[in-house]
Amino acid sequence: MSTTPPLIMTVTNCFAANEMVDSMKKVAKLDVDLTVEERNLLSVGYKNVIGSRRAAWRILSSIEQKEEAKGNDINAKRIKEYRSKVELELTSICSDIMTVIDEHLIPSSNAGESAVFYHKMKGDYYRYLAEFKSGNEKKEVADQSLKAYETASTTAESELSPTHPIRLGLALNFSVFYYEIMNSPERACHLAKQAFDEAISELDTLSEESYKDSTLIMQLLRDNLTLWTSDITEDGEDTRMETSARGGGDDAEQHQEHEIHRHTNQQV
Repeated sequence: MSTTPPLIMTVTNCFAANEMVDSMKKVAKLDVDLTVEERNLLSVGYKNVIGSRRAAWRILSSIEQKEEAKGNDINAKRIKEYRSKVELELTSICSDIMTVIDEHLIPSSNAGESAVFYHKMKGDYYRYLAEFKSGNEKKEVADQSLKAYETASTTAESELSPTHPIRLGLALNFSVFYYEIMNSPERACHLAKQAFDEAISELDTLSEESYKDSTLIMQLLRDNLTLWTSDITEDGEDTRMETSARGGGDDAEQHQEHEIHRHTNQQV
């Protein structure tokens, strides 16, 4: 059992993630189609870098609301200032990966699988921005996220089988976008159910290589469907909780690193 203090482990992990991102950015800028392993390293590196900030933002937002409710204006102001700094970091990280995707990865991708992967990444990172932006800024990044997810979906439907882990992961995250960002649980449920049903119908064609990844994502789709349908009342009103009240379960591209919480929408 490790005796390393949690804070030191966290700092060490941050440095490791930053080093991975820096290394993979250099590879991406060679303007060649990345291998599956290289693609995943880049994706996981960025997810590790941004994941801690997203978790911190959710915690700070929750504490800020509690302090405001108690009338502790001074504490709320301090927390808001720190939250704003985290938002700047989130914006910078998302902008950085978006530049790499648009200027190097997408132009250099050859296979349909790569194109789906990168457009899905764009959708994901614009969605992360939409989680904390407001007003016109939120609308703009939400529109960009929708556009990226739709582009990825069009390619996935023509190039990838319904049981392909990348296509399933896209459907999972796209449905989360509809639920959390667009406030459309009905559309989210429709998309998730369609992806699940199509995969079930072709389950016998699933390769041994992707069986574990595909069935795991299918389970996450089903988990979300169960959660979302229970959050919609009989008269169709959306009874969702505020995002800031949810847990911190999240995603890591194709590595399915996730935490299971009852009130967290599962993603990959």
